[in-house]
Amino acid sequence: MKIGIIGAGNIGGNLTRRLTALGHEVAVANSRGPHTLTALAEETGAKPVHASEAARGAQVVVVTVPLKAVPDLPAGFLDGAAEGAAVIDTGNYYPQQRDGRIAAIEDGLPESRWTEQQIGHPVIKAFNGTYAQDILDRGRPQGTPGRQALPVAGDDPRAKQAVRDLIDELGFDTVDSGGLDDSWRQQPGTPVYGSQGDVDAIVKALSDASRERTAEWRA
Repeated sequence: MKIGIIGAGNIGGNLTRRLTALGHEVAVANSRGPHTLTALAEETGAKPVHASEAARGAQVVVVTVPLKAVPDLPAGFLDGAAEGAAVIDTGNYYPQQRDGRIAAIEDGLPESRWTEQQIGHPVIKAFNGTYAQDILDRGRPQGTPGRQALPVAGDDPRAKQAVRDLIDELGFDTVDSGGLDDSWRQQPGTPVYGSQGDVDAIVKALSDASRERTAEWRA
């Protein structure tokens, strides 16, 4: 499968490592240009590109940049993606720690719905509460007792299934956490955020979530 990854930080870098190892054709970009991705490219075989080129022909596109950087993504960067491409948003809103105040999110708009509006394309929310090291270390074969599970939210059933299949290939179970308007259940500060639990634990954590942001996660 052809996969574009925009953002080469902890999550983007480790997804590049795992997905190339699984045989996928990965193009990876960051905000500083492909010349800064030489080491990752040599390590993994991924193709370093500009952010405007990462989605070209991709069936899955991963957007894994700081939320404050989403509006600065190149205009039309998804135009060259494969028809029906699934776009994964791994982002989190960190107003005090990084992103500053985003009024719409403070007023209750789910983070990934805001991202969707910025990029003009439906997104699937996944990997946002996953430790980057877990992507490398905790994948297990399907059917393994206690296999770690990840929540996945989104409105497009086909795209959501494509993402869940990819996560299964990476070695993790998934839990359908609802539509994008329900994705607040996996935002920072909720019980599922950072969880390494199995399917049952993730289902319970999602059920226990409160929509009210705690002070740490508000501007």
